[in-house]
Amino acid sequence: MAALPDLTPQQRAEALVKATAARRRRAEVKIALKSRHMTFSEVLDLAQTDEALAKMKVVTLLESLPRVGVNTAAQIMTEVGIAPSRRVRGLGSVQREALIARFG
Repeated sequence: MAALPDLTPQQRAEALVKATAARRRRAEVKIALKSRHMTFSEVLDLAQTDEALAKMKVVTLLESLPRVGVNTAAQIMTEVGIAPSRRVRGLGSVQREALIARFG
């Protein structure tokens, strides 16, 4: 594994701001999913252009849905054939369609 690059204090501060914004964006989307202000397919569409959502783990996204917990999310991942470490950007078209068919 490669060593982390040395960053200047300014670069470190910029990276911190960027990471905070990404976490905030993911939290907003998870809350919108849980409260049903957004649909699952809308989130997948947004992930095409939103880097923060594209890097979100699929299992985390599933757990954000109403009435889907840790066990249900794991079961769905197994049924659809999605690895636990898969990110939203890495979903194949068949996997995307299977999830959309299930959750809209």
